[in-house]
Amino acid sequence: MLTHFIGGQPVAAGKAFPVHDPVTGAVVRQVHEADPEVVDRAVRAAREAARDWAAMPVGERAGWMRRLAEGIEARFDDLVAAEIADTGKPLDQTRTLDIPRGIANFRAFAEIAAQRPEDAFHLSGMLSYTVRRPLGVVAVIVPWNLPFLLMTWKLAPALVAGNTVVVKPSEQTPGSAAVFAELCAEAGLPPGVVNIIFGYGSAGQLLVEHPGVNAVTFTGSTGTGSAIMKSVADRVKPISFELGGKNAALVFEDCDLDKAVEGTVKSVFTNGGQVCLCTERVYVHRSIFEDFCARLAVRAQEVELQPMISAEHREKVLSYYALARSEGAKVLAGGSVPVFGDHRDSGYFVEPTVVTGLSEWSRFNREEIFGPVCHVAPFDSEAEAVDLANGSEYGLAATLWTTNLDRAHRVAQRLEAGLVWVNTWYLRDLRTPFGGVKLSGIGREGGTRSLDFYSEPTTITIKLEQPDA
Repeated sequence: MLTHFIGGQPVAAGKAFPVHDPVTGAVVRQVHEADPEVVDRAVRAAREAARDWAAMPVGERAGWMRRLAEGIEARFDDLVAAEIADTGKPLDQTRTLDIPRGIANFRAFAEIAAQRPEDAFHLSGMLSYTVRRPLGVVAVIVPWNLPFLLMTWKLAPALVAGNTVVVKPSEQTPGSAAVFAELCAEAGLPPGVVNIIFGYGSAGQLLVEHPGVNAVTFTGSTGTGSAIMKSVADRVKPISFELGGKNAALVFEDCDLDKAVEGTVKSVFTNGGQVCLCTERVYVHRSIFEDFCARLAVRAQEVELQPMISAEHREKVLSYYALARSEGAKVLAGGSVPVFGDHRDSGYFVEPTVVTGLSEWSRFNREEIFGPVCHVAPFDSEAEAVDLANGSEYGLAATLWTTNLDRAHRVAQRLEAGLVWVNTWYLRDLRTPFGGVKLSGIGREGGTRSLDFYSEPTTITIKLEQPDA
């Protein structure tokens, strides 16, 4: 039974709810659900710890970030096991990406914060300089697709900037957050600096609406982000949202076709397509369209199958497979449910799927699916390709494949997306800004942009008296 972590202590309160293994559908753990009293207790614990934590020199807070990174290393195998049990991810992916990125997040933001200079402006008779103050208590709402990676991506900068936090993981993936709570206690982190509560969206709603919460950071669906914005509007709380996407890939006739196909396989099917940065719309120059489609369809049938996070999400993805057919799509690969003949048949798998032949205005091409599927369409000119990529209400990420350096720079700068990859995908420098445009989010995180969000500048101006002649 997983318990909340409040004020440095486990708190067993609230009714229990089950968490299922996506691979088999079996219940893997029971979790306490936060009620209003639990949420209030967590926020109060964070507020009680806020003053001393904010007053701590940034170098000392950076030291705590390094100790937490060491704690993750010490509990590495436990975190891997918890992440796999909740998400059904492959062992290799979890060991080489999800947990290592958590370590990297704490170490990177420790260095960025410790070395960051402040602004100072000296004019005749006046000196102005800035100091940055933490926001206070930050509500951290974490999704289910990359639970540990995204939790630490938000926690590290929030904490090193001097905030205390209340974390609400997804109800479907609480395991790694529970292990992290244990390692916070083992490291001796001051009580109340990190608090973790479990529950459904109702618990998250209670948290973001709590008057003791000063800011909200959220990664998840656009609909939930919009609801949070409405909830915090009356109190004008700062928000940072990374939301949904309908990401495009552009494949030009001068690309390295082998690399473009393999890169698209990765960008469409990684984690079963359950990454906000995954590609769902692929546009290919007409001269190589048929060859590209044939190769992609073959590779789609060869990728390692990964489960959807839940039975409900599997049904959602399958509903879009049916929608594609009803809208007149040609299915090049997949489109159904795989049959294994073993325990996985009780899990939440769908086939990796490639379709073509739909209008740009079809629902399939307009709505985020969040599964292992893409639509492939041809284009004839660079201008058309850019228009197609930009013709979405979303704007999180885009990928383009070309060996023409001028085209790479020219097209990348015209794409309406927060992040553009050229001849690669999912390659990240933690110092760079990250976030989306349009319905894909508001604000930027990463590097000093994260510290900008999690703190506010105060300008101090001193009049300098001139000495007597």
